[in-house]
Amino acid sequence: MPIQFHCEHCGKKIEAPDNVGGKWGKCPRCHNKVYVPLPDTGGEELKLAPIDEAEDTRRRQLMAETFQITQHILEEKVIPEAPGSPQNSDMSDEELTEAVIRYLRQMYEGDLEDANRTLQVIVAHRRKAKGIVEQTAMSDPPDPELMDIPQQVLSGLIRGLRTHLT
Repeated sequence: MPIQFHCEHCGKKIEAPDNVGGKWGKCPRCHNKVYVPLPDTGGEELKLAPIDEAEDTRRRQLMAETFQITQHILEEKVIPEAPGSPQNSDMSDEELTEAVIRYLRQMYEGDLEDANRTLQVIVAHRRKAKGIVEQTAMSDPPDPELMDIPQQVLSGLIRGLRTHLT
């Protein structure tokens, strides 16, 4: 049974074979490009379940609550203190050395969020950290925790840390 439809440009009634349904063609009258609809399969009408008003209301409430929480988080001005953040200004050389090594390891492993938090601790003790970074750079062999990092990569990470401390 041929597909019957009207040109959307000139209104001419067009008949097309079933095998061209879902394709584009030209109107024989105005020569504009027209879409040939898929043939009507004559299938049953799809029956839909009624909307559950309580579920729809609950979903809307949850969406509104999610939006409010998201807005509250985005408007927060104070960043909560992370564990190990520079709360006390007196840090020993050993603790700072551990922080430098931890930072280099985190950067090598691609753990950028933790590395950024560790960097904040190091930068808070900039003067002391510069000397420790220099010692780490000059140590041969490197600290045992950094032995598996290729030397060129480790040198690049140390250079990057130095730039943060200047």
